[in-house]
This record gives sequence, C-alpha cells and structure tokens, in this order.
Amino acid sequence: MGKLLSVNLAVPEPNPAKSVGRTGINKRPVDGPVPVRAPGPKHGGLGSGLVGDQIFDVQSHGGDDQAVYAYAREDYDWWQAELGRELPGGLFGENITTVGVDVNGAAIGERWRIGPDVVLQATFGRIPCATFQYKMAEPHWVKRFTQAARPGTYLRIVEPGEIRAGDEVTVVQQPKVRVTIAEGFRALMLEPALLPRLLEVEELPEEDLAEIRKRIARSTRQRD
Repeated sequence: MGKLLSVNLAVPEPNPAKSVGRTGINKRPVDGPVPVRAPGPKHGGLGSGLVGDQIFDVQSHGGDDQAVYAYAREDYDWWQAELGRELPGGLFGENITTVGVDVNGAAIGERWRIGPDVVLQATFGRIPCATFQYKMAEPHWVKRFTQAARPGTYLRIVEPGEIRAGDEVTVVQQPKVRVTIAEGFRALMLEPALLPRLLEVEELPEEDLAEIRKRIARSTRQRD
C-alpha cells in the first residue's frame, strides 16, 4: 500500500516552447483536500481533473483520459541521481506525487482507490513534449526521458471525490489483459514490435488506440 506524498496544482508561467504562450506544467503542492471530477473531453471540457488546476495546451493535454497525472517519488530519486540536481515533487507537471506505488509497473486499466472516496484508472504513460524540454533545460531531455521509460501515468476518474496529501493508495482492480504503463510506453516510443500486444487492452484510450493502429499499419506497409 502506498500513499500520496503531495497533491499539486498549476502555477502558470510563460511558455515560449509553444504558441499558446502559457503553461501549467509547473505544479506546486497544496494543503487541504482537492476535489477531483471527470473534466470531460479534451476539446471543450474542463481540462484537468483537479479543481483549481490549469491546462493551457488543450490540444495535447487534459480531458477524461488524462484527467490526473501521477509520478512516483522513487522515480524522481532515480532522476536526481542521474542529473545531479534536486527535483521537487510537481516539477514534472504531475498532479499527484506518490510514494510506495509502482506507478510505471501499474497495468493499463488498473484501478486505484485513493483515500475513502476516489477511484482512478491508469490509462497510458506521459509522452514528453517541447514544453517539458524547455521546463527541464537539460540537453536532449525528451530523448533521455523517453529512453529511461519512467513516464509516470495518466489516470481517468472513475469515482470522484476529494484527495489530499497522506491519502492511502490501494490497487482495487486489475484488467483482464495485463500490459504495464512502462511496457505500453516502450511499445509506442521505443519498441514498435510490441505494439500489437496493446490492441488486446480494452481500457486503452481511443486516441492512443488510433495512434497504435496507425503505426502498425505504417510498419506493415514498410515491410511489404
């Protein structure tokens, strides 16, 4: 059993890396409970699943399948050793920083109960972007983050409620087909031969499923 080390909300800042000009990737821990609810579609919805959070690049982020982003303190510690710098929770843009939770080893479709009320479902790993590169100011950051295959996971909201730092995180349901967040990320980003396995995962977001089918078709044409 793990727990929430912190719940993090956006502190907006300029973003020269994208045309939207603002970003909510910089997130800071907050005190007290934070309401969570399904934000609706990526386009025209509420953006983040956390009340008080902000998303500016609504073309790429937010929506029901990316309602909450989780990253593990253990993976931060690994990156701290790699980069030789302190990495506070929220720096990667996650809404919840966990401890004692195997975030990347979670199965796509796995459900977590957080505190007494909230249930979330893991959907897919985070794909690094230009904003993340700009925020980290590390050489070849997108490539390094991808190759490490420690993406953290997006989650959809199954049962709304309130979450706060210290809440226990318990895995309450596993999917029929077990493909982990890390395996799915490697298939999409590093090892295309693994992509057909993802087609068996019923809980995969439709947007990701469409991209996977496109890449499989492209790979088939290239072989032919």
